[in-house]
Amino acid sequence: MSETDDLREAEDGTGTSQQPQVELRPALEAILMIADEPLEHLVLAQAVGHPPTDVERTLRELADEYTEQGRGFELREVAGGWRFYSRESFADVVAAFVLEGQQAKLSQAALETLAVVAYRQPVSRSRISAIRGVNVDGVVRTLVTRGLIVELGNDAETGAVLYGTTSYFLERMGLSGLDELPELAPMLPDLEDLDSELERVAQQTAEKEAVPTEAPVTEDVDVPSDDARE
Repeated sequence: MSETDDLREAEDGTGTSQQPQVELRPALEAILMIADEPLEHLVLAQAVGHPPTDVERTLRELADEYTEQGRGFELREVAGGWRFYSRESFADVVAAFVLEGQQAKLSQAALETLAVVAYRQPVSRSRISAIRGVNVDGVVRTLVTRGLIVELGNDAETGAVLYGTTSYFLERMGLSGLDELPELAPMLPDLEDLDSELERVAQQTAEKEAVPTEAPVTEDVDVPSDDARE
């Protein structure tokens, strides 16, 4: 039997290879609940073991029922597939929840590090550490994972990884571009003096990291990260 014949039998329900194993409606809901992209009714039919015609009909019935019941979510047919979405009338509530949740999850250390990257990019971790006075390896990894900063390449002289902010950062901050960031000049010392001091500290950090030591490390010692070897 050809693959076309198999599909035809599945469509009209005459095939004997696929027998309903689960209750159709809750099975579809369970799969759609975890879907991260629209799923075609044929894919869903194969997953739940029901004829595609029954699956497609049930999907439309579910979509109509959710709307009639005034649920906060809806089942849409998009791009040839089906997926759950929050209902448009609750968009403001969902947006507020997402924004507040993201802001609450960023620690003070993360916010400070993000500010350094935003204003000094492209910038390496060792330079960020020099500005903040602490090791920032973990915080930088967190910001990269959140999609707020990204690797922009390597420094031509040291080979250190350089970081900058992403378009997602601008979106979250409500900015069209980095030129809309507030001016820092009134809150900083002379920028030329600051740059000179940062270069000095960063160079010292790099030199310390380049020299291996067998001396024991105590809790009072500020152990530099391995940024120079990025």
